[in-house]
Amino acid sequence: MTEPDIHTRIITLKGKGALSDFRRDKLLNQLAEIGLPSAEIRAEFIHIAEVKEGWGEADTHRLAELLNDSPELFADHVADNLFIVVPRIGTISPWSSKATDIAGLCGLDTLVRLERGVVYHIAGIPHDQHGEVAALLHDRMTESVLDDADDLARLFAHHAPAPLETVDVLGGGRAALEAANRALGLALAEDEIDYLLENFKRLERNPSDAELMMFAQANSEHCRHKIFNADWVIDGEEQDRSLFAMIRNTHQLHPEGTLVAYSDNSSVIKGAKAKRFYPDQGRHYKAHDDDTHILMKVETHNHPTAISPFAGAATGSGGEIRDEGATGIGSKPKAGLCGFSVSNLRIPGFEQPWEADFGKPDRIVSALDIMIEGPIGAAAFNNEFGRPNLSGYFRTYEQQVKGELRGYHKPIMIAGGVGNIDARHVYKKEVPVGSLIIQLGGPAMLIGLGGGAASSMDTGANAESLDFDSVQRGNPEMERRCQEVLDRCWQMGDSNPILFIHDIGAGGLSNAVPELIDDAGRGGWVDLRAVHNMEPGMSPMQVWCNEAQERYMLAIAPESRDLFTEICERERCLFAVLGEATEERKLTVNDPEFGNKPVDLPLNVLLGKPPKMTRDVVHTDAKHESLSLSGIDLKEAAHRVLRLPAVASKEFLITIGDRSITGLVARDQMVGKWQVPVADVAVTATDYTHYTGEAMCMGERTPIAVLDAPASGRMAIGEALTNIAAAPIAAIGDVKLSANWMAACGHEGEDARLYDTVKAVGMELCPALGISIPVGKDSLSMKSVWQDGSEKREMFSPLSLIISAFAPVTDIRKTLTPELKLDQGDTDLILLDLGDGKHRLGGSALAQVYGKTGEEVPDVDDAALLKAFFEGVQQLNSEGLLLAYHDRSDGGLFATLAEMAFAARTGLKIHLETLMGDAGGEELQVLFSEELGGVVQIRRSDRERVLAILANIGLAHVAHIIGHPRTDGRVVMACHEQMLFDEHVQSLQQVWAETSFRMQALRDNPACAEEAFESIANTEAMGLFAELTFAPSDDICAPFIGGEKPKMAVLREQGVNGQVEMAAAFDRAGFDCVDVHMSDIIAGRTDLSLFQGLVACGGFSFGDVLGAGRGWANSVMFNARARDQFDAFFHRSDTFALGVCNGCQMMSGLKSIIPGAENWPSFERNRSEQFEARLLQVEVLDSPSIFLDGMAGSRLPLVVAHGEGRAQFSSEQQHNSALASLRYLGPDGGPATSYPYNPNGSPDGLTGFTTADGRFTIMMPHPERLFRSVQHSWQPEGLGEDGPWMRMFRNARKWAD
Repeated sequence: MTEPDIHTRIITLKGKGALSDFRRDKLLNQLAEIGLPSAEIRAEFIHIAEVKEGWGEADTHRLAELLNDSPELFADHVADNLFIVVPRIGTISPWSSKATDIAGLCGLDTLVRLERGVVYHIAGIPHDQHGEVAALLHDRMTESVLDDADDLARLFAHHAPAPLETVDVLGGGRAALEAANRALGLALAEDEIDYLLENFKRLERNPSDAELMMFAQANSEHCRHKIFNADWVIDGEEQDRSLFAMIRNTHQLHPEGTLVAYSDNSSVIKGAKAKRFYPDQGRHYKAHDDDTHILMKVETHNHPTAISPFAGAATGSGGEIRDEGATGIGSKPKAGLCGFSVSNLRIPGFEQPWEADFGKPDRIVSALDIMIEGPIGAAAFNNEFGRPNLSGYFRTYEQQVKGELRGYHKPIMIAGGVGNIDARHVYKKEVPVGSLIIQLGGPAMLIGLGGGAASSMDTGANAESLDFDSVQRGNPEMERRCQEVLDRCWQMGDSNPILFIHDIGAGGLSNAVPELIDDAGRGGWVDLRAVHNMEPGMSPMQVWCNEAQERYMLAIAPESRDLFTEICERERCLFAVLGEATEERKLTVNDPEFGNKPVDLPLNVLLGKPPKMTRDVVHTDAKHESLSLSGIDLKEAAHRVLRLPAVASKEFLITIGDRSITGLVARDQMVGKWQVPVADVAVTATDYTHYTGEAMCMGERTPIAVLDAPASGRMAIGEALTNIAAAPIAAIGDVKLSANWMAACGHEGEDARLYDTVKAVGMELCPALGISIPVGKDSLSMKSVWQDGSEKREMFSPLSLIISAFAPVTDIRKTLTPELKLDQGDTDLILLDLGDGKHRLGGSALAQVYGKTGEEVPDVDDAALLKAFFEGVQQLNSEGLLLAYHDRSDGGLFATLAEMAFAARTGLKIHLETLMGDAGGEELQVLFSEELGGVVQIRRSDRERVLAILANIGLAHVAHIIGHPRTDGRVVMACHEQMLFDEHVQSLQQVWAETSFRMQALRDNPACAEEAFESIANTEAMGLFAELTFAPSDDICAPFIGGEKPKMAVLREQGVNGQVEMAAAFDRAGFDCVDVHMSDIIAGRTDLSLFQGLVACGGFSFGDVLGAGRGWANSVMFNARARDQFDAFFHRSDTFALGVCNGCQMMSGLKSIIPGAENWPSFERNRSEQFEARLLQVEVLDSPSIFLDGMAGSRLPLVVAHGEGRAQFSSEQQHNSALASLRYLGPDGGPATSYPYNPNGSPDGLTGFTTADGRFTIMMPHPERLFRSVQHSWQPEGLGEDGPWMRMFRNARKWAD
């Protein structure tokens, strides 16, 4: 065992219990499945501290207080029932870095590092099953299992730096390189090995392992897209264009509106004049008139997600966010999207008839595990960073087609988003010789080594240890700090100090540094030991090539160094000056530790093109399994289709993601007063003033590719366009696409299918539509291989084109949703059938749920008709003729109509005569074919006008009036008076919601999942509504316009992410809002005596590692300067303060110094044990709160987004004495006691509290995200610009005068 540093020692404190009752029950069930039904479990946290000389007993007590632990030490030793789960030995957890930061701010200067573990005592474990139990208790990617307290010292082992290694190509020739290729997992092609051998012989020296790893990452398929740039020979005929050239063709034909394509980390498209709201250089918030453009980017992170779903999906989202921030010379990520394709779920106890089990590789997790852990990883990263995730898709597919396995054992995990960039910052600047090369962000750690190469290999083809080495771990709070630094830079406008920026992703520094200097037309030198390094024992290759996350590479001028340092120190963000840009086009990495140069290469050797790839391939016939409709019952078919994940409710994927952060969200996934996840498109506002914005959505139809790959590509684009048509867009050419291509290249026929599909999209459909594809990515190793006994098994994904569509929006208020309107008199439903009566079932959900593929597939037969459809929907919407809209895609017309009914919780009367003809009998084809199209709701009085417009644009022959809503809740479908289907809408919705319910019950507290599922059937539920005791349009602050503005401290700590929308709300009310970081107070740069008001904002201060808001509160209570300032502020008679969400939790932690706050509760983990993001009904209670003056008795919707919002009182007396100001309402309008109406389990639904004088108020929900009416996912009719919650902020302004 390696000892810790001789100057440090280890202290381990016992913590609180680590398992809730339902988590314990789940673990007991898992143990029973491996033959241990009588096991007994006890689990508690431990906190392990490495401390230096000078640490005393007082420090131990202070640490215990910070951790909310007792000062009791942990010292258990080896036993069969003891399992100590800790961060993976040799790594440093994100929890550690944030907890250590808090301890340092609280005066524990002799603490070196703090880690957390969980100790399990499990009685009744036979010694020979110890390994099986250990495997259940930990994630082998990110954790280790120890069996003795003495082994905890291994967490802090200090090693001397490992030396550089070289590969003897001069002596060993090609064989030496081949051996290194295998040992290091480089995935080098034969011609690349030849290239390296030739060049190092010419250089007359041996390569270092750092140089070989760097070359492998920089030239991997993941980074260089060799297949997309290859020459092609198909069926013996040379092709005249590469794949990339055909994609570029779309931009060459239609460049209008695109500013950056294919040349930066994201694409940039034309935006609008905006009033971007951010602090000026004096830190006063104000609206800035900036020309602001839109950036778009979509990435995949497939291989890591197959190995470790949470970490893989989290870092996939984080990497894409960094791409956006590193566009131009710094920009702002705004809203995200996320999608998954996996094999069959096979939910225990809910296995579906079509879900056969074909086995999988041992080293990858199951589709079920991916969808339990992966979405949480992606959501958690977005949540903590502060980016709403507003769009996505989820598909399961796994079939045996004529003996060939098709599916997604290697999953697709896709992450993307939209952002904004100042017009002055779109293009990178010149990097003069002598410019500083800066690393911004987290330290180097031995994680993610060789990810670029590993992602370019078939799953199962790499060595298992190298697969695990290639997966990263994320720290979104660190990435948030980096983004704050970038924000401070771009907010300087013309004075932005950034010259050049790239994110650090695949290959780590070894890819980012060469990329930056090469793109800038320079060379450079780097001091390897200037890199911040949390693991000094790493070799030079590991320091240079590791893929530790949350890092950026920048170039700045030497004269900007002091300014940049000041910004980073204020944001507490690590940075390092690594080196300088040079004239000579060469990269030199110096290592003063060993006095050598791990890298010393001309850039043309590193990045020069090895021999170009040629793909010589042939076409093969597609295989299919015919679908017979004989004997299929319509109701059974409908229920099967509604349970298929691609069709079913995605609620379990959506409510875990914050969809209101930024206050710029105009349309999220949840629709209507019942908040049903059926929106076609996501929409964000340009700013807090205008009604322009941005739209994004996704489209994919991958099962079709098994039968007809080009058709699947065309249909993916078609689906994206029929989705985004719900947003008001000036012209179809304003829509820009990201194309993400996945294929099992090398498998017979797949390369030719890929070529045909790219050609169909890039050379034919997009040019005909007048749209372009300025950004995209490929992942072309979508194959899994494994051994099943003596049999080799292989699974190939269908060719998968995932389209993400983006466009500027002309008026966010006019975005259409599927919610049927029931207050507009008589209405009609019109189907716009772009299949023009074909009703093809190949690749459909209906075929899939009966274990078949079908034969003839839907397709875009007429691009002009699709274009007319888009333009027709836009015209009808602009003239106010459409009440509701929903596209037709997975599940066909039946799913479209059902989802529209769910959104309004209404019945339907559907007649299919015009679709089926006189003979009838084609109801399955009509209802479940997935031809493109959409259903619109119109007023019957507008029918003649609508049909005339449709005829004028050439859609009359595809427009069919098919029915109308009905008030009795029955969904009825008939043809020629023959009843085909009749079921109550809420019963049908439960069928549609059951897959989501089952997944949530496995993942979260099953009692909460059960309550939510049962609530769907409640026919007495009221849904969202608004009953106000005030008029939102009354501006009670009007008398103060033009007067002196009270100063408001908009307070944030590292990890807080909700400050901008909070400042915007107070600014609108008439306050002078000032950006105040806790570092400003602690360093003495500002003083709270300068302010009358203070607001503590929402987010994840310190990543919530010591409990939500507790680390922030402790950084006040244990810092003399900060405590004195807050104490003085709260005790002045002219001050007031608001704490929201994380700020609520933080102020609760300060209640001992807030007059009248002694009975405030603490806020603990939600009852569901999950992050909850919802629009819920609340009631404003009668209280002294100055913020809620005149609002008592109002009942209205309000957003929540938190993981620890459950109010917990120390006694019944405290509960009764607390001055409550806000509570959640249940479906009957009374206090909410059940989930999800009460999202966290707070007693009596209480969620807001105040003091006796009303000056200090805390609440978990977010009124600052609903101060404009357009910010509401659902809103009552008749609201103007201001939302009802604007009154809160105006009340504060009125009181402050």
